[in-house]
Amino acid sequence: MKNRKLGINRKLGIIGGSGIYKMEGFENTKWKKVETAWGEPSDSVMTAKFYGNDICFIPRHSRGHKINPTNINFRANIDAMKQQGVTDIISVSAVGSLKGSLSPGTFVIVDQFIDRTFSRIKTFFDEEIVAHVSMAQPTSKGLRECCEEGLKKLNIKHQMGGTYVVMEGPQFSTFAESNLYRSWKADVIGMTNMPEAKLAREAEIRYCTVAMVTDYDCWHSEHEEVDVAMVIKTLQQNASNAQNLVKEVIKTFKYFSVDKDPANDCLDTAIITDPKSRTKKTIEKLKHVGGRVLKK
Repeated sequence: MKNRKLGINRKLGIIGGSGIYKMEGFENTKWKKVETAWGEPSDSVMTAKFYGNDICFIPRHSRGHKINPTNINFRANIDAMKQQGVTDIISVSAVGSLKGSLSPGTFVIVDQFIDRTFSRIKTFFDEEIVAHVSMAQPTSKGLRECCEEGLKKLNIKHQMGGTYVVMEGPQFSTFAESNLYRSWKADVIGMTNMPEAKLAREAEIRYCTVAMVTDYDCWHSEHEEVDVAMVIKTLQQNASNAQNLVKEVIKTFKYFSVDKDPANDCLDTAIITDPKSRTKKTIEKLKHVGGRVLKK
């Protein structure tokens, strides 16, 4: 580990699927309905304790997988996490592989994104107050290192670093699209991590994606075209590894330094709107995600 100094006032949030919140070992598990200024989150927030750490979990597609990727209320999910005091988010996501070396079952610790979505609201600052946060380094180095150590300890095949293309969906890629993304040297493709990562940054929450490869998208000539049955089969095979990784992250994430993480205070230099033009109504709406700077 890079830093054994215990993190202070840090709380972990997890966004993912059913294989995460049904884990054994969680204590004081409760489902809490959270209201936000942006509408309802994907589901109630599960709160629990594990190894003495308080954690929060949101099933991204709701319990039972009922929400289309495009229709996920990403703003409400991130706001709900912020309301619970979450400082760090681990996003566990199923993806397709764009490289022959990334076979189904491999985990990728993502450090870059290419956002190809076009039907989603991507900012909290869309009315009256304008903010421009940097997304040059969209995931947290400290959280990536924490996930890497966990994967090594568990002897899970993985790649440290990789570019995730986020497509709109819900349809899978065409053959031409898949090869276009491969020409960009991207590593994996999925439908869920944008604008999630951008909103986490605006809320000054450190963020990391662990992408679980379920298929070869449709570019691979020696493999069948991707379908839901294929994805579910590999997801079930990955579930145990994902659960064990999450447990390791919960136990150790506070030991990894995030002192210079770009999410820590990014709003200090992001808001461009003159304070005199900010109404109480908008400041109230943004009180959870941006209250630290808007109250100044």
